Amino acid sequence: MFRSIRRASVFFLLLAGFQAAQANVVVVLNSRDATVQLLDQGTHKSLETFAVGKEPHHLMATPDNKSLIVASAVGNELVFLDPKTGQVQRRVKDILDPYQIGFSPDQKWFLATSLRLDRVDLYKYNGKDFTLSKRVPLPKLPSHIAFDAKSTMAFVTQQGSDQISAIDLATQNVKWTMPVGKLPAGIAMTPDDKYLLVGIMGSDYVEVIDWRAQKSVKRIKAGAGTHNFRAQGDNRLTYVSNRVSNTINIIDQKTLENVGTINVPGGPDCMEITDDGKTMWVTLRWIKKVAVIDLPSRKVVKMIPVGRSPHGVFFANSSARM
Repeated sequence: MFRSIRRASVFFLLLAGFQAAQANVVVVLNSRDATVQLLDQGTHKSLETFAVGKEPHHLMATPDNKSLIVASAVGNELVFLDPKTGQVQRRVKDILDPYQIGFSPDQKWFLATSLRLDRVDLYKYNGKDFTLSKRVPLPKLPSHIAFDAKSTMAFVTQQGSDQISAIDLATQNVKWTMPVGKLPAGIAMTPDDKYLLVGIMGSDYVEVIDWRAQKSVKRIKAGAGTHNFRAQGDNRLTYVSNRVSNTINIIDQKTLENVGTINVPGGPDCMEITDDGKTMWVTLRWIKKVAVIDLPSRKVVKMIPVGRSPHGVFFANSSARM
């Protein structure tokens, strides 16, 4: 009897350990290799690499957190993964050139920018299926997406025309377009819903846009190749990667000031933060590695080899995104 109890206890301990391990899988997109690579968050070892469609650049969880969507740009499809294990759940084909993707905060709309096709595709979303509603032409190279808190507007950077556009989600038309700095890339809304932060990749700053007044109100000095954002999750700080200067800056979203710098070699790009707010994982586009950063000390503690041109990174036990 006691032997059976011990065996049962061992089984459940092993099961719990397995589930915990699965919850700590890191998903990395190797864009030039057209692969997904799974890493163990605890040991930093590579677990598995498998093929997806060409040029997987960006990824995000569904609103219910039951799936992780990988956007295969040249493959013209969305690949759904289990967010905890990284295993393929299903594929949605004929989503043309999905470069960057995003759900509106009210979960009614799914947007995909088409970097090669110079447009944004708007899909109605019912919690499972995507129904194309409208294709909105934009100036050259539409890139990243942000939304206002009430899901009235979507904002899209255009790297080829040095502009951002606001799309009215009710009418599905472009409401306005305005110039910004050279090669605008990442874009994020501040937690108070007042300002858009735009990474100016062709220079070295974050442009602050009062989107209601449609004007630039400030430039926050960052590093050369200012690119993408990832918020700390505390409704105050956000990080911006600088691919040319090999740094990540810390931006206070309340004061709109640069309050710190982290040195990261190899072209830091996309970032993910653990739910305790202590560790950041960063893809390094130029050197086929992922960096693990201890945020309290602002030091790189590990460099992990991955595939060519790693871009998006995700894990299920991540912090909030504001």
